Amino acid sequence: MAVSIRDVARAAGVSVGTVSNVLNRPEVVAPATVERVAEAIERLGFVRNDAARQLRAGRSRSFGLVVLDTRNPFFMDVAHGAQHRAVDDGYTVLLGASDDSAARERAMLEMFEQHRVAGVLITPVQADLTGLWRLREAGTPVVLVDRGSSDRSFSSVSVDDVEGGRIAAAHLLDRGRRRIAFVGGPVDIQQVADRLNGARSAVAARPDATLEVFPTQALSVLEGRRIGERIAGMPASERPDAVFAANDLLAMGVLQALVMTGSLRVPEDIALIGYDDIDFASAAVVPISSVRQPAIEIGSTAVELLLREADAGSASAHEQIVFTPELVVRASTGG
Repeated sequence: MAVSIRDVARAAGVSVGTVSNVLNRPEVVAPATVERVAEAIERLGFVRNDAARQLRAGRSRSFGLVVLDTRNPFFMDVAHGAQHRAVDDGYTVLLGASDDSAARERAMLEMFEQHRVAGVLITPVQADLTGLWRLREAGTPVVLVDRGSSDRSFSSVSVDDVEGGRIAAAHLLDRGRRRIAFVGGPVDIQQVADRLNGARSAVAARPDATLEVFPTQALSVLEGRRIGERIAGMPASERPDAVFAANDLLAMGVLQALVMTGSLRVPEDIALIGYDDIDFASAAVVPISSVRQPAIEIGSTAVELLLREADAGSASAHEQIVFTPELVVRASTGG
């Protein structure tokens, strides 16, 4: 059984209030009493319950972070950056995944609200931010992660995904590819839609190029493999000569399917580029070109904005930080 503050008070021969003062305001307690209470704490093995104390004060020393998928190394890097920055100010980060589900996202937010987190970092599933408005009106600051706030109603940390999509498709076009496949979805995820729009803008500038969309139900290796098998089975006259995958997990699945056919070579027959530049992209059997996002910096910057939001309260200016993506060329596009 855990040792309580009452046990310490009884062992030291003082009141519970005196033990509380020793723990929180030792300067108001006589040195001899402080020493006696400290001895009792050490002898009994008392561990202070900071979580309970913080909840009684109204807020915990934790931030909630909701990402789309914890199986995606990109989001784990974001979480790493967030945790590293939060610890500097005495906070911890509670991580949850929505799994691209609006219902699961609502459940995660409700759980964080019940835990009285000091703030919420979130990559929203959908454009409707009603739940986030309600959370903020209840006194919990919110920062969007990997998603911009077009009306500047929330602080946000994001990457220019339209530009990222454009430079990915432009790279394929510069490599002489003209039949480009975009693999990604669901398209109601803003990042996917932005990357697709960027790719379309690049292709539109080349009258001899086309772009075909291969929608996926998730941003996963399994879905990438499914689309890769579909592409591999197409007649050569209709098959794309390049693939732009909306993230690296999809790109890895496409690569697996193409390699397993044994008849299609990457990049000779089909060039391939992904997005995020996770570590696995460079370690693939054919190293995958990608569009890099500064994931760790995104996480740490988001916590920095959340701390500012908490300090400013309703007077917050709601900052929008937008990073510029970077093209990383590897063997899958002939690099």
